[in-house]
Amino acid sequence: MPYCRACLAHIAAREHGMNYNGLEERYWTDQITRVEALRRRILARSEVRPGIAIPDEDDLVIGTGRVLSATILFIDISGFSRRACATPRDQELILRVLNLYFTQMVRIVEDYNGQVEKNTGDGLMAYFVDDAGQGIGSAQVAVACALTMDAVNRQLVSPVIQATGVEPIVYRTSMDTGVVTVARMGAPKRFNANVAIGNVANFAASVLQLIAPGEIVLGASAQASLPEYWRGWTTWSPRQTGWTYLGTTTPYPMYTYRGRWSRLV
Repeated sequence: MPYCRACLAHIAAREHGMNYNGLEERYWTDQITRVEALRRRILARSEVRPGIAIPDEDDLVIGTGRVLSATILFIDISGFSRRACATPRDQELILRVLNLYFTQMVRIVEDYNGQVEKNTGDGLMAYFVDDAGQGIGSAQVAVACALTMDAVNRQLVSPVIQATGVEPIVYRTSMDTGVVTVARMGAPKRFNANVAIGNVANFAASVLQLIAPGEIVLGASAQASLPEYWRGWTTWSPRQTGWTYLGTTTPYPMYTYRGRWSRLV
């Protein structure tokens, strides 16, 4: 799932870039090495210390933005607020778990040429654009990334977390495709952050509350943008999103993506 060796032989033959149709053995081996290296670094940090870090300047000036045709992806940890974090020891353990989880998720987004625009504490938002070099649309790129995130979390990150006696992280994923403006908001040298402005981001964020832990859902635009074979792994959801097509009263639906990476290619 979801690839065909015969029709995608040209992908297997290429030497560079991501394989959007499966998990390559070399990439998966790199993930195992990366998770283990990060686990060791986190364990080597003895405590949480007070302090502040000033981030590097971004490429966007405060008050400016860029318009993109993109797929916006949100992930949200399920049941995060119910985790024990009353004591400093609880909080340190949660921090280590989140550090492992989010570091890997962000790196996977970057592997798929995505851009993380916001970390919400218990989730993140990223956007993806078309891979013009391979003729792959942003929705397929985002779904492939989501499938890799799911595989890495289930098979590599969760066993490490469980070994510490902590409940593994389960999260939900939503996305949609369309035109958005990514802008830098705030004040120089004070609080500022990147935001994605547009119905695409609003829809993807709002439907998170409707979906179950472990579920991946797509808005109708993202689903329609997928190749036919990939659309075969989607199922129309009867849940009401509360959104309608612009200028109409027709409900705007979402679809559940049922497929998962099942083997290495």
